Amino acid sequence: MALLITDECINCDVCEPECPNQAIFMGPEIYQIESGKCTECVGHFDTPQCVEVCPVNCIPKDPAHVEDTATLWQKYRRLQATVSATATVKPD
Repeated sequence: MALLITDECINCDVCEPECPNQAIFMGPEIYQIESGKCTECVGHFDTPQCVEVCPVNCIPKDPAHVEDTATLWQKYRRLQATVSATATVKPD
């Protein structure tokens, strides 16, 4: 399942650079997580890095985006394929 940032977020800026999938972005008031990019760091780390660095513990699992580990692995592979395809395309 993807993660989400609650309104307890203090905008400390530590989570965004830790996300290997670039799923975290600044929303209108607090940071947000794009569920389509969040793999809970599956494929990169053993634990979600944003959760590890959050000083106020405001990043729970998102009940609106329930995904098992196999699904997170599929999402990771899809995201990596997109990154690889983008990186290999070279302008003439």
